[in-house]
Amino acid sequence: MTPCINYLIKAKVPYQIHEYEHDSDSKSYGLEAVEKLGQPDTKIFKTLVIDCGANDLAVAVISVAKSLNLKSCAKFLKTKKATMADAKLVERVTGYILGGVSPLGQKKRLKTIVDISAMNQETIFISAGRRGLEVEISPHDLTKLTSGLFCDISQ
Repeated sequence: MTPCINYLIKAKVPYQIHEYEHDSDSKSYGLEAVEKLGQPDTKIFKTLVIDCGANDLAVAVISVAKSLNLKSCAKFLKTKKATMADAKLVERVTGYILGGVSPLGQKKRLKTIVDISAMNQETIFISAGRRGLEVEISPHDLTKLTSGLFCDISQ
C-alpha cells in the first residue's frame, strides 16, 4: 500500500485502484497511463509541484492533455511568481518519486489547486503514489481531502 491508498482507506471515500506495468523508457508518465489504461486524456490527471518562492511549495493537478499556466497558479495562490519545483525538493517534501507524485498522502501536506476541467468528470485518475499505479476518485472528493480549490490553471 502507498501513503495515498492508506490515506483513502482512512478517509473512507470511494476510490478504485488501477495498475499497469510501467515502461521505464516512456517519455511521458501521463500519456503512458492514458495508453495503458485505455482512458481519454481528459480523465487522467498529473500532479505537478510548483514553487511559489522561498521553497513554499504547492500542488497543481491538471489533465495530461493540458499544460500548466504558471501565471494563473501564482494568481490563485496569491504569490508574485510560480515556477516548477526542483525535482529533488519535490521528492524530499512529498515522499514520492517523480512520475508517482500523488496529491494525497504526502509527507508534508501542500496547498492544492485542481484544474476546473476536473469538474466536468464524474471521476478522474490521479497517481496513487508510484509509477504504474493510479487511483480513480471523484474530483470533489479530491478537493475535500486536500482542502483544495478548483481553479482555471491550464492552457
